[in-house]
Amino acid sequence: MTTADTIERTLSRRGYRLTSPRRTVLDTMRGLGNHFTAEEVQHASPEVGRATVFRTMKLMRELGVICQVVLDDGTAVYQLADEDRADHHHHVICTECGRVTEFASDGLEGELERVADETGFEIDTHRLELYGRCASCNS
Repeated sequence: MTTADTIERTLSRRGYRLTSPRRTVLDTMRGLGNHFTAEEVQHASPEVGRATVFRTMKLMRELGVICQVVLDDGTAVYQLADEDRADHHHHVICTECGRVTEFASDGLEGELERVADETGFEIDTHRLELYGRCASCNS
């Protein structure tokens, strides 16, 4: 899980400050656990304005501090990025219990480079979410 110091360094490197409202939003997200919605963050930090919560979450997503995960029902939930998983990664999502597991694949990244070369696209970003049942729910 990403620490407050790591987040502050990330913000600082990109020219942002960890203001009091941003710290409140981050502390709230850390307290909510692995999956939370923007509305849950906003509800759990009423002292911060709604617009500030959404702007802060957007910034944190752009900086890679939080990940957006789209569940199989289309609901967008968020989780703090794993400090050890600062590279680009994807998610496997259990359709039974909602467990989200991160994974990275050099082979997949290589395939995406091949697609970019073949199509002439400069790919800015991508997202991959795989849905199924985790080992616990599958037994």
